[in-house]
Amino acid sequence: MPLHPVVARVTDRIRARSTDARGAYLDRMARAVSAGPVRAHLSCGNQAHAYAAMGTDKDALVAAKVPNLGIITAYNDMLSAHQPFERYPDLIRTAAAKAGVTVQVAGGVPAMCDGVTQGQPGMELSLFSRDVIALAAGVAMSHNCFDAALYLGVCDKIVPGLIMAAATFGHVPAVFVPAGPMTSGIPNDQKSKVRNAFAEGRATREELMAAEMASYHGPGTCTFYGTANTNQMLMEFMGLHLPGASFVNPGTPLRDALTTAAVERAAAITALGNDFRPAGEILDERAYVNGIVGLMATGGSTNLVLHLPAMARASGVLLDLQDFADLSEAVPLLAKVYPNGLADVNHFHAAGGLQFLIGQLLDAGLLHPDAKTIAGDGLASYRQEPILDAGRLAWRDGPQSSLNDRIVRPASDPFAPQGGLKQLTGNLGRGVIKISAVAPERHIIEAPARIFHNQNDVKAAFKAGEFTSDTVVVVRFQGPQANGMPELHSLTPTLSVLQDRGLKVALVTDGRMSGASGKVPAAIHVAPEAAAGGPLARLRDGDIVRLDAVEGTLSVLAPDFDQRLAVTADLSDNEHGIGRELFAAFRRHVGSADTGAALVL
Repeated sequence: MPLHPVVARVTDRIRARSTDARGAYLDRMARAVSAGPVRAHLSCGNQAHAYAAMGTDKDALVAAKVPNLGIITAYNDMLSAHQPFERYPDLIRTAAAKAGVTVQVAGGVPAMCDGVTQGQPGMELSLFSRDVIALAAGVAMSHNCFDAALYLGVCDKIVPGLIMAAATFGHVPAVFVPAGPMTSGIPNDQKSKVRNAFAEGRATREELMAAEMASYHGPGTCTFYGTANTNQMLMEFMGLHLPGASFVNPGTPLRDALTTAAVERAAAITALGNDFRPAGEILDERAYVNGIVGLMATGGSTNLVLHLPAMARASGVLLDLQDFADLSEAVPLLAKVYPNGLADVNHFHAAGGLQFLIGQLLDAGLLHPDAKTIAGDGLASYRQEPILDAGRLAWRDGPQSSLNDRIVRPASDPFAPQGGLKQLTGNLGRGVIKISAVAPERHIIEAPARIFHNQNDVKAAFKAGEFTSDTVVVVRFQGPQANGMPELHSLTPTLSVLQDRGLKVALVTDGRMSGASGKVPAAIHVAPEAAAGGPLARLRDGDIVRLDAVEGTLSVLAPDFDQRLAVTADLSDNEHGIGRELFAAFRRHVGSADTGAALVL
């Protein structure tokens, strides 16, 4: 199937825009590769320090004739998705020994859980943790001892930060090793109903706690389709996972077999072998376009609109919001996974999952079929799913048709002809909206604005009964310069209740929602942000704001708007406590949301 003209046009535009940056990047990577195996440059003293604790592997490390793999781990047991990584180093060591290679844990990176910090001060560190993860992984890789790297990470900022590091060390092959989703708990819509009931005072805190604990109940990724599971989709579409590795549950024989296979594959693609696949060659414009196509086809998290430009820039590829918007117009929505539907990722996987969708998108010409991956040249192998055959790992053709068309559909019969993401532009700035779960009659909201500088004030106004008519809730001074751009996910139950009462409501913010806004229209990531003097800082209570997801506009209907002075906010409460004082330099120097809100690149 020929490449879809929009996919081809967007890719060509990205390639042209990135010519200088990508060329300079590839030159740097080529120089690093041409310098030869990394350990050859270490002195005897350097090497003695590196190998001192390696026991029986010392002789093999000194000889430097077999690959030495480095593990970058985001293990902690605060994150259910990362708890399974506790036993991965031992599993990887065993696999490495059988493969005749050596392996060392190069270092660890921080990994925070947004589910723990939602609505809390710690959420103001969340986005910045991505750049900290990139820095920490860079420190681990700086020992220059590794012929390939195994990246153990799953959740929100962790995978993007690890990609930024893997691209920076793009002369080294990189294999991403997932842990898989937890088994299904109570249905997500049931959890949502309890949350809404609690917001209205119809459920007790004990009932709310019971519902939450029944939903988030064991090791593995949370089962809704938020940023963590979107990351896993992305790694498969971009060819950095083994085919079919994303959504196999932790602690299963198949999961362990895939981890073992990842070690074997990492060893096979080093410069010491015959199939050298450095990360920088895989992470080209085709990989990023394939990732964006996957994002649109699955209705994934809006956080990736922030992360992908930062990730791409690390490999010399320059993305723009217009690229996302154009691809969204061309790519059909093929999946309905909570919060865009009732199914969770386990149901999605069972219904055909990524292997079915990748096959459909390839056959429709919507993916670059020739993209380079860790598994080989081209995406064809990602149509296949892993199985255990008499205890041995094998791959077979994935489903050719959906096993549940309420969850996944073919490209010929999609849930919607376009992806779920729209760019918004107008006199209020530039932002995005996720509409895959928003009813069509709510795609246009025009109502008076109510201005807030704190999400807790929104909830207080709701409890006081102040929302009695159609309203556009504006929560400003939530951008990266203001307070680190926290997710405002905890507003979802409040706004959902207002909508269920028959009001037309929308959210407009320079903060984040993660895609968990669900059925409530939310214009997010609005840039320039209010703290930088952006247009949101000139809004006043009662201004008529129009959010039009059909035309892709975000405007205020006020004749004197351009003449107004921007207000400022007292942000001193965001400067201290729960570690926020450590990130003052990040807030001062962070980039704009529409370019990825990055600091280090």
